[in-house]
Parts: sequence; C-alpha cells; structure tokens
Amino acid sequence: MVQILYARDRVAVPWKNGGGVTREVMVFPRGASFENFGWRVSIATVERGGPFSVFPGIDRTIALFEGRMSLAIAGREVVTLSRESEPLAFAGDLATQAALIGGPVTDLNVMTRRGQFTARMTRRRPVGSVMFGSHNAATIALALAAVTIGGGAEMPLAAGDALFAEPGAPQTISLSPGADFYWIEIFAAPPP
Repeated sequence: MVQILYARDRVAVPWKNGGGVTREVMVFPRGASFENFGWRVSIATVERGGPFSVFPGIDRTIALFEGRMSLAIAGREVVTLSRESEPLAFAGDLATQAALIGGPVTDLNVMTRRGQFTARMTRRRPVGSVMFGSHNAATIALALAAVTIGGGAEMPLAAGDALFAEPGAPQTISLSPGADFYWIEIFAAPPP
C-alpha cells in the first residue's frame, strides 16, 4: 500500500548548535531515536555553515533542494552541491565541514545503520504510469515539484510531500506531467 507523507505534518526540530532545523520524513522503526534507528530520512534547513554532527556506524546520502554548499569530508576532495548535483554518499563517522554559498540551503538526508541497511537515492522525472515500490526495499519518493498521482482517485502532492511503500509487491501509479522526485530505496543489508 502506498502512503502519502505530507510536508505540512512534519515538525521542525531546532539543532542544538542553532545552525538550522530538521524535519523528519520517516524513521524505521517508527518512533526510533538517534541511538536506535535502522534508517532515517529527513529534510534540513541549514542557516549557517559548520561541522556536521558525527554519527558513528551510520552511512549518509545527501541531496540539495535549494541553495549551494561545499562539503569538506575527511579524506576526500571538497565537493560543491546544488539542486542539480547528484546525491552524495559518505560515512557519517567522517569529520565533515559545510560552507554555505550565497545563503541558507535545504537538503534531503538519508541515514542508514551500517551492517543493517543500505540506501540508494536517485533523481527521477518519471512520465505516465510507473511501478512504485519494491519486493526487497522500502521506497520513498519525495516530490520536488507539485504533481498529481492517480491509480484510482487522483491525489495532488505539493513540493516536499512524499510517497512511501514498505517492501512488498510494487504498485502501478500514474503521474501528471512535470513529475520530479528524489527516489530513495532502502534495502536490508546482506548478513556479514
């Protein structure tokens, strides 16, 4: 079953350092804290640059909705991200420093507990009818622009709203022209 996760229902949680706010899209298991989540998808508004919080044992993938920033990740070359950039994956254990370019940014952040889950995030602009969901992955499609989905009753999605499907049989949904999503698939990690 496809569930809609409306942006208007997300609660803004200020960061302890005052550098921004985070709105949780979804966490697994539901209600989990930072200490015990298996995976977490959130949107952050970053007001000023600075160090990222370190999350030992967590892998991260980040993509930008708005603005530009450069990330200096320990052991890697500095990279500049914008809305047009591909999502960037990196280890949450690594020291990471962000510098904003021209003002605040809004980003999409996927975090998975290493050894339990892995994530894949892509930007997709599907047209017409598409298969949504996967037999072996939780799937979240976060709208970057307003779109109408069908497959029964038509439902409008605003930018920032998301579709969610637990692992199971994929379903066919129809999308109006102009659909633009970050498509996130979260897989259970294979046993060691």
